[in-house]
Amino acid sequence: MSLRKPKVDVSRVFHALADATRREILDRVSKGPVSVSMLAEPLQVSLAAVVQHLQVLEDSGLIDTEKVGRVRTCRIEPAGLAAAEQWIHDRRALWERRLDRLGDVLAETDDE
Repeated sequence: MSLRKPKVDVSRVFHALADATRREILDRVSKGPVSVSMLAEPLQVSLAAVVQHLQVLEDSGLIDTEKVGRVRTCRIEPAGLAAAEQWIHDRRALWERRLDRLGDVLAETDDE
C-alpha cells in the first residue's frame, strides 16, 4: 500500500507563509525535527496558537508531524517549498521572456 502525499496546493503554501509566526516556526523546523513544546518555548503565543499554526503548515504541505507517545514532533516537508519555488520560477521565466521581447522591440525601434 502506497502512502503518497497529495499534490501540494501552492495557494495554501503562500497563505501559510504569509504569517510571520508560521515563517518563524518553519525556520526552526528547517534546522531539524523538533517537538511542539520546544517550538512553543520562544514564541510569544500560547501553545494552543502554536498548534493552530502547525495545523496550517501541515495542511499546506510545508511540515509533517508525528506523534509518538505524548510527544508530537515536526519535520520539514520539502515538497511544499518546492511547489512555491516552482511557481515563482515559472512566473519569473515568463516575465524574463516578455522583457527580453520588449527589449528586442525597443532595440528595433531605436535602429529605425
